[in-house]
Amino acid sequence: MSTEPPAEAAEATRPGATPRADVRPAVIVDEHGIGRCSWGAADAEYRRYHDEEWGVSLHGDRPLFEKLALEGFQAGLSWITILRRRETFRRAFAAFDIATVASFTDDHVEQLMVDTGIIRNRAKIVATIGNARVAQSLVGPRPGALDELLWSFAPAAGRARPTQWGDVAAITDESTAMSAALKALGFRFVGPTTMYALMQSTGMVDDHFADCWRAD
Repeated sequence: MSTEPPAEAAEATRPGATPRADVRPAVIVDEHGIGRCSWGAADAEYRRYHDEEWGVSLHGDRPLFEKLALEGFQAGLSWITILRRRETFRRAFAAFDIATVASFTDDHVEQLMVDTGIIRNRAKIVATIGNARVAQSLVGPRPGALDELLWSFAPAAGRARPTQWGDVAAITDESTAMSAALKALGFRFVGPTTMYALMQSTGMVDDHFADCWRAD
């Protein structure tokens, strides 16, 4: 039985996800006349994340492993739930140092299962440790290998910027290929919807709406 939620469940709760009914405005203009993608307009933490991180190119094995882990924990949940716990996640998972997380034991799993500052899902905790071991097998002999692997699936530049919710994908050919490649290596909680969210959050794709201030 799959440990991942149905694609539509994860898709409905990530930043930039197309609403079930296409009724939200794409962009909301605030009192200062600044237009933002509407998902990032209401909550202060979402505004900061939208303005400073989402869609910005992210490189490095450790930062990308952190995003990979947090996207896995987000599956089926709201991303704001993860954002508000991110510092606690970092403390719990040794700042997502790949080699350190790869060395976690069953005792660490039990400690994490009683840590109220993270998402206490055993399958996701165990998957994160397992994913660190797979990542370590790549970056141990060749630093930068995880970065190179993930970015190899970034689509070519020149895509049309979305103008409405219906233009934003949940799954793409590239995210499907990334998911398949990672699963073949032994990574878990890396379904194609989760991988497209990773692509959005790390700047492999830029899905800021055309009227958002962050649009080029």
